[in-house]
Amino acid sequence: MIKGVDYAVKRNRKKNKYKEKVGDKIFNIINIFVFSLFTLLCIFPFYYIFINTISDNNLVQKGMITFYPKGIHFLNYILLKDVNDLGVSVLVTIGRTVLGTALMVLTSAFAGYLATQQKMWLRSFWYRFIVITMYFNAGLVPWYLIILNLGLTNKFLAYIIPGIVQPFNIILVKTYIESIPKEIEESAVIEGAGTLTIFFRIIWPLSIPILATITVFGAVGHWNSLQDSLILMASNPKLYTLQHRLYIYLTQTSDLQAIIERGIARKYTVDMRIIKYTISMVSIIPIMLVYPFMQRYFIKGIMLGAVKG
Repeated sequence: MIKGVDYAVKRNRKKNKYKEKVGDKIFNIINIFVFSLFTLLCIFPFYYIFINTISDNNLVQKGMITFYPKGIHFLNYILLKDVNDLGVSVLVTIGRTVLGTALMVLTSAFAGYLATQQKMWLRSFWYRFIVITMYFNAGLVPWYLIILNLGLTNKFLAYIIPGIVQPFNIILVKTYIESIPKEIEESAVIEGAGTLTIFFRIIWPLSIPILATITVFGAVGHWNSLQDSLILMASNPKLYTLQHRLYIYLTQTSDLQAIIERGIARKYTVDMRIIKYTISMVSIIPIMLVYPFMQRYFIKGIMLGAVKG
């Protein structure tokens, strides 16, 4: 009996198996070629900058480094330790990225969860109130005046507080949580679990894909942020972010070159283009390392979080 069933199943699979046509094969080959080329075009600028930072500086100045490094060394990165306040800017950027992203994820997760609870007081009103802020923006000047009146200018909290509530991320989390079977939550309620217990013990672990997705959004946003540092930290250089410091170095290159050349031998050539490349890589590499750890959650989270409205 079992052998007969297995035979029927195998025969049905063979019958329903799709035979790939010549046109399909050609289409797949073209797709692979096009997207591979697109991937290379996206990766090559970063690769080009990196190989120029670790190659012999004399060869870089002559434009002889194109596809692979020559005379590999890492002195360019070591010399950055002589650049004033660069280390402080790195710590400030790491601090705002970690703290700001963590608070944003926690707030978005809990707000999204509450938006799914029918027992929440004025649930629809508060959810619509949050969503409507996505469509109306008063502009830069009112934003600055609010930060100024709150006394947050030239303070580290100016990096954190304005970005805690992100309406788009709350929508993604709410939609994802709605895809979780209600029976799980109902069973926990029957067992006597409260709102916080259900959220942290059940909803949070089950929402890891969407939380990883918004973590990537938040981390990239904080790490690459420049405008708030330019506007809000004008009188406090110690709180300049890495991107702000990079902007200063790229616009005031002569002073930076003098600082670096003080600590090196005469035979070692320093070019401002190489210095710019090196600082650019320092600002890019850390955030690029986040993606490999989040990639397996990213696609699943963004897809499930966008199925419903």
